[in-house]
Amino acid sequence: MRLGFHASHEQIAPSRLLDDVRLAEQAGFEMAMCSDHISPWGSRQGHSGYAWAWLGAALASTGLELGVVCAPGQRYHPAVVAQKIATLAEMFPGRFWTALGSGEASNEHITGDRWPAKEVRTRRLEECVDVISRLLDGETVSHEGLVTVDRARLWDLPGTRPRLVGPAVSVASAARVAAWADGLVTINQPLDTLRDVVAAYRDAGGRGACSLQVHLSWAPTPQQAEAVALDQWRTNVFPEPVCWDTETVEGFDVMAQHVDLDAVRGAVEVSSDLAWHRDRIAELASVGFDDVYLHFVGQDQQPFIDAFGEHVLPQLRG
Repeated sequence: MRLGFHASHEQIAPSRLLDDVRLAEQAGFEMAMCSDHISPWGSRQGHSGYAWAWLGAALASTGLELGVVCAPGQRYHPAVVAQKIATLAEMFPGRFWTALGSGEASNEHITGDRWPAKEVRTRRLEECVDVISRLLDGETVSHEGLVTVDRARLWDLPGTRPRLVGPAVSVASAARVAAWADGLVTINQPLDTLRDVVAAYRDAGGRGACSLQVHLSWAPTPQQAEAVALDQWRTNVFPEPVCWDTETVEGFDVMAQHVDLDAVRGAVEVSSDLAWHRDRIAELASVGFDDVYLHFVGQDQQPFIDAFGEHVLPQLRG
């Protein structure tokens, strides 16, 4: 099992986050990942730097493998996504992967285009994956469907083809992305749900590594850990389709007024006990995950990085 750091652009300014990912490498994290958003999930988070520019700096200033979750099809044309992927993979061979998802309205509504129904978004994603894959294979691509591509070609291709990973939270999504993905990435959920998600991916022929992103809150006291989780993650607890279809930060803020700590605990592993976190991460990983990315949901990352680097990562490896 490899252990990684989640770099949260929605919560931390890109300059500070670059310092954080360097510190994470020094503390023993082996890799990192991030998400590509144009807005945060709530006003308390308050940031949303451009992930692709940051990725170039992070790859150049660390030796980590890095990945990003991105949604082609509305805000980004798939040929542009393919070019971004190819450029980073050419500069940093074997160190970059991309998870391709169907997106959320909170990011995609900015184009002014109609936000499609979920099934249409999924079919649009599958068309985009096909276009991106063919471009990464060196083809000249034209396509007409839910996206349109006219004679696109990538002139700088990586020597090593980068992985295209399938992000999935539900069993149905995990089974569907298995048709094209080079790996699976999901988030912490109840153990039985995680088992079903991994099994659905593998049973459908899914190949490559299974990765888990664990949202957690740790602080020296239980009260501090709880306060951080409630303050920063109360807007991230809403199930589908609410999380997909809500368009604005203001909308998430209004809904989050009614969220309590118990609801946040359903999405975040909260404890002041480092040994508890170690055991919980190991339990979640035992379901069948090769890579685990730890996301401390607070905005001050250094205490978390220092504490987990010294007390949690070595014991998990051991």
